[in-house]
Amino acid sequence: MNTLKGEISAIHSSGSLSMLSILVKGLQLKVIVVETPETASYLRTGKEINLLFKETEVILACGPFSAISIENRIPGTIIKILQGELLSEIKISTLQGEITAVIANTAIEELQLSKNTEVIVMVKSNEIMLSE
Repeated sequence: MNTLKGEISAIHSSGSLSMLSILVKGLQLKVIVVETPETASYLRTGKEINLLFKETEVILACGPFSAISIENRIPGTIIKILQGELLSEIKISTLQGEITAVIANTAIEELQLSKNTEVIVMVKSNEIMLSE
C-alpha cells in the first residue's frame, strides 16, 4: 500500500460527498470521499492526513500524452523494476515520497520503461483512501 502524508487545504461538499484538496509536499492532490465535515470530524482544513492507495491503482505515463481526466499527477523517476512473469513492481522516487506501481510487463515494453526513466504517476481521486 502506498502512503503519502499531507494536509487538507480545501473541502467542497455536495450531498454526502466531499472533494478534498490535500497538499502533499508542495503538490495539490484531489481525493473524493463519501463523508462531509458534518459526518466526519477529521474533515477540516489544516488537518494532517495519510493518503493510501494500492499499487495496482497507480497509472504510469511517460513522454507527451494527450488530455486525460485524472487530476492527480505526480512527476517521478523509476528507481527499480522487479520483474515477474506477467506483472512487475516499479518503484518510483517523487518529491512527495516513494511510490510503488504494479503494471503488466507488456506495458513496460510498450512504454520502454527502465531505471532512471522519468514518469508521471497518476491516481484517480476516488481510488485514494484516507487515514488519520
